[in-house]
Amino acid sequence: MSKTTLTRRGVLKTGAVAGAGVALPTIFTASSARAFTNAPTGGSVTLGFNVPQTGPYADEGADELRAYELAVEHLNGGGDGGMLNTFSSKALDGTGILGKKVEYVTGDTQTKSDAARASAKSMIEKDGAIMITGGSSSGVAVAVQGLCQEAGVIFMAGLTHSNDTTGKDKKANGFRHFFDAYMSGAALAPVLAKQYGGDRKAYHLTADYTWGWTQEESIKAATEALGWETVETVKTPLAQTDFSSYIAPVLNSGADVLILNHYGGNMVNSLTNAVQFGLREKQVNGRNFEIVVPLFSRLMARGAGENIKGILGSTNWHWSLQDEGTKAFVKSFGTKYGFPPSQAAHTCYVQTLLYADAVQRAGSFDPCAVVEALEGGDSSLPGISSPANKGYLFDGLGNGQTLYRSADHQCFKDVLVVRGKENPTSEFDLLEVVEVTPVAQVWYEPDHPMFAGGSLGSCNPGA
Repeated sequence: MSKTTLTRRGVLKTGAVAGAGVALPTIFTASSARAFTNAPTGGSVTLGFNVPQTGPYADEGADELRAYELAVEHLNGGGDGGMLNTFSSKALDGTGILGKKVEYVTGDTQTKSDAARASAKSMIEKDGAIMITGGSSSGVAVAVQGLCQEAGVIFMAGLTHSNDTTGKDKKANGFRHFFDAYMSGAALAPVLAKQYGGDRKAYHLTADYTWGWTQEESIKAATEALGWETVETVKTPLAQTDFSSYIAPVLNSGADVLILNHYGGNMVNSLTNAVQFGLREKQVNGRNFEIVVPLFSRLMARGAGENIKGILGSTNWHWSLQDEGTKAFVKSFGTKYGFPPSQAAHTCYVQTLLYADAVQRAGSFDPCAVVEALEGGDSSLPGISSPANKGYLFDGLGNGQTLYRSADHQCFKDVLVVRGKENPTSEFDLLEVVEVTPVAQVWYEPDHPMFAGGSLGSCNPGA
């Protein structure tokens, strides 16, 4: 039985009606190659953009979708080409992917794992998507990555920061360009110790899901190694909007630092509540009380307004960087939308290009050929002595030299420590880069305890 649906781009497509579990879509067989899921047979290829259009991370999702649409435009030869012009690989030429026009469908993850899986499943089974990308929640990313592994399509993760995405929940069909919680801790802790001293007492409020757990674990371990004491750790629901009841106990805890392991709207609300309780004006243990946000972005800074001033955190990328790739992307995005892109937009745009480039270099949409191209062989980052320093090395996409490590499909690159600007010049000029932490400082081995468990496994072509 089949069902005809109208996709976002307005093209009628026919696919199998979803049954229990993951019902694989039609598998096409070419005489010169093996069968694989949703092999394109016509003049176009469909990508699935699965982003939070509702829920606490909706602002990030909106910017992700803008970036995906810009990437498709550039891949199809529109606009000024953006980072196609600066990418170290020259395989892409603006004629689509392997000569096929790039089309796309979209879904709303709602920042919920079940909704995200259902959306991705529909795009694969009904719309013929050959690659799924997106998300602004690690819970969503882990869930969709698992589904893509089962279905035999590539998953190019969007904004996901949990150690688990390329740790215990890593999959052969999944790849992450975004940095992770361990890297935030490794980059941020030395700056915190330098700015605030080595004998602080920290209180953690943590989003109660995989990202929050691993972010808390990472920043806790990194700060304790430098002399900080952890006074208390408290989990908060992802759906929480008023954090007053969680802020009040901080006042009597003896802590002199509040670490908000929150993201998106959660962080905006918890920081606002902390400021309303007067934490930033207090002195505890003879020191000024400080607030730290281990992971934040320009979109969060805009939402937090005045409250973000002076607060330290880390970020994957920032539009103010002066490398050629960043400048090209910021120009393209700004011309199209009228404002600079967020880190979420950047990583999603880059992931789309990296997928297209891997297909182009492999000469095939076969997911296992794409995996092999993204793993890249024996290229390595300079200055790191490790048997695991092997994978696909690239440059020109806004973060300097970057390695897609073959051992776990995690990207390694420099990490930015940022601070909310005291005197911003516009609503977009809210963060300043305090330090560019070299990749060697955030490097870890694949068997690091925070990433233990699970197995990359084998690529699944879906046939």
